Amino acid sequence: MTQFDLPELEFSPDALEPYIDKETMVIHHDRHHQTYVSNLNAALAKYPELKKASLTDLIIHLDKVPEEIRTAVRNNGGGHYNHSLLWKVLIPGGAHEPRGNLKKAIDSAFDSFESFRDDLSAAAAGRFGSGWAWLTLDARKKLTIGSTPNQDSPLMDGQTPLLGIDVWEHAYYLKYQNKRPEYIKNFFKMINWDFVSDVYDKVTGRMVAE
Repeated sequence: MTQFDLPELEFSPDALEPYIDKETMVIHHDRHHQTYVSNLNAALAKYPELKKASLTDLIIHLDKVPEEIRTAVRNNGGGHYNHSLLWKVLIPGGAHEPRGNLKKAIDSAFDSFESFRDDLSAAAAGRFGSGWAWLTLDARKKLTIGSTPNQDSPLMDGQTPLLGIDVWEHAYYLKYQNKRPEYIKNFFKMINWDFVSDVYDKVTGRMVAE
């Protein structure tokens, strides 16, 4: 049976301070993400015929998941996928802006990195309640900005996520309380642009720019 596991953080829980505190990281990763993984495994245990399905297959082809567990897979599979990406997107220090092909694509699609940052920040701030803001590639491999409710993934809409900002309160409330815009502003100080740029190159099939 497919058994999904909680990925380990590639940095210590206090490494993102002062922007994200250690306690928030421990609760977010060790408890919230673990709960998504545990609930997903419990739901899939009822259907051994799904044992060969990858996480992305389950999310992309959600309509083929048995109705009895479809909501559980949507919420918990989405939560597992979204957070697994999040831990790759975040990094202590690192490049402050994208590079190479991704930088060129952002400048082309949004006029400038500053305009892109403002648009993605607005999408994150404007998401009512819990959810995510995303930089994605659509089916034509064009950059788009959007948001999803709860733990829904852009994969459900035929898009490939490159970067996600988690705006669930558990991601920031201990430090920022109701000041979501401040959290969003500081999120940009923690983005692993080298990782995001590499994913962009891989998905679009482009060579690394000189």
